[in-house]
Amino acid sequence: MSRLSQINVNEATGVTADLFAAIKKAVGRVPNAYATIGTHSPAALGATLNGDAILAKSSLSKADVEAIKLAVSELAGCDYCAAAHTVVGKMVGLSQEETQQIRAGEATGNAKRDALVKFVRYVAGSTGTIDAARLGEVREAGYSEAQVIDALFAMSVINFTNLVNRVNDTTIDFPALV
Repeated sequence: MSRLSQINVNEATGVTADLFAAIKKAVGRVPNAYATIGTHSPAALGATLNGDAILAKSSLSKADVEAIKLAVSELAGCDYCAAAHTVVGKMVGLSQEETQQIRAGEATGNAKRDALVKFVRYVAGSTGTIDAARLGEVREAGYSEAQVIDALFAMSVINFTNLVNRVNDTTIDFPALV
């Protein structure tokens, strides 16, 4: 059960109400994670949504962005984000099997995306300066320097919601992981 309070999304006012209305228009409802963030920091929710808008126009495919979010969420132990991005991943073309493989750190058969996920998992699980060979591997797989930067940005966007959901123990309002 969630640990942080959350207002009824229909009772929100001001900036929070505007953000919730935009989310409802885009996805049909306000997921619990966004409701919690918006309850306490409309600015943080706005920044999160802006980050996602930037990623939607980034040099990465939507499937690559979701693969990054799945890999990082799984490593962080964020059940909420893993469930949410499994659903979104399937909406942007990842199969159920691919979402499971990405979460498990297994190869999917898409060599290019597998190299990206391997790179992201390495960066997320390490400290200090990244070994140049790891950067070389993702570049050799076909990712540009711009795409590497966009991948790192995707990691930063998902890290925030991972942290919120891990602290909050946000009630999952997405289908259970398979």
